[in-house]
Amino acid sequence: MAKSRTASLILRMVVMLIVIGVILGGIFGFQAFKSQMIAQAIAARSNPAQTVSTTTATTSDWQERLEAVGSFRAVNGADLSSEVSGIVESFSFQDGQDVAAGAPLLQLRAEEDIATLRQYQAAADNAQLTYDRDLKQLKAQGVSQATLKSNQAQVAAQQALIDKKTVRAPFAGRLGTRQVDLGQYLAAGTTMVTLQSLDPILFDFTLPQQALAKLKTGQPVTATLDAYPGRGFDGTITAISPVVDSTTRSLTVRASLANPDHLLLPGMYGKAAVAVGQPQRYVTLPATAIVSNPYGDIAYVVGGEGAGQTVKQIFVTTAGSRGDQVAVAKGVKEGDTVVTSGQLKLQNGSPVTINNAVTPPNDPNAAPADPS
Repeated sequence: MAKSRTASLILRMVVMLIVIGVILGGIFGFQAFKSQMIAQAIAARSNPAQTVSTTTATTSDWQERLEAVGSFRAVNGADLSSEVSGIVESFSFQDGQDVAAGAPLLQLRAEEDIATLRQYQAAADNAQLTYDRDLKQLKAQGVSQATLKSNQAQVAAQQALIDKKTVRAPFAGRLGTRQVDLGQYLAAGTTMVTLQSLDPILFDFTLPQQALAKLKTGQPVTATLDAYPGRGFDGTITAISPVVDSTTRSLTVRASLANPDHLLLPGMYGKAAVAVGQPQRYVTLPATAIVSNPYGDIAYVVGGEGAGQTVKQIFVTTAGSRGDQVAVAKGVKEGDTVVTSGQLKLQNGSPVTINNAVTPPNDPNAAPADPS
């Protein structure tokens, strides 16, 4: 009977210990689960998904190019003026008109000069008659011959003066706006209008001396301007400066471009691209996809699907740029989904949400901004 009571007591104690163990285990398990959930919540709150835009990496042919900025200038350009003074009598042109070489543009009053010419011509005619008469009579004297030559010289000089009273276009081109008025006294050398030869047009730009070995006359050049976005103007190199600037270590290159529509004007600013070597094929991305830091250039490649998408930070090697695009030689593969905006808060493994409602520019022919 005593043994039975002892066994019963031991059984109760074991059951009690088991119950206590279960209770304590539940308490500690709950606390551990609670801590884990809190940690996950804190982690999720501290690293929320960032909204980014993306693009799919593609490949395209890249032509190595030497790029520079420069200015356009006319093959011939001049501020026209009269060699002599006088009163403006008439004009033979309109503002902005295209004119041929030799076309009359302005006439100065010449009545007095014409009258003087007639006087000189009459004297020359009289001297000619006297000389001819004396010659027939075998009495030609040096005096009559000298008089004839003097009168003829006066006629020639007066005729030249009258001719100068008509201002003509020295070359074909487009006129600017008229700077003088009818009836105005025009002093010799005063600008009356600007004349510019526009087709072809010259494009002067500078390149570093390291580019000299890659340059030659006849090499193709493409010019782009912000005035005509998305459009290129083709030409060829016509001259390479034989002198390198000792301060900048650069040299001037001149190209000639066809300009039949007169879209390019002297003084305009543009960007030159000189093709060198053979085309190469590279992965192509918008320039905004590349983030530069002290350790090198990086890109963020998206992996996963839906709510589980994260980014992987990849170091890349670039091979050049054109417009809004950059060539990637190493790091990103064709078909990769690459972040193009929203990288500011990203790090390796960051969760992301993709929104491509607005995407960065990706134009290979983007024109330069005017530095002014």
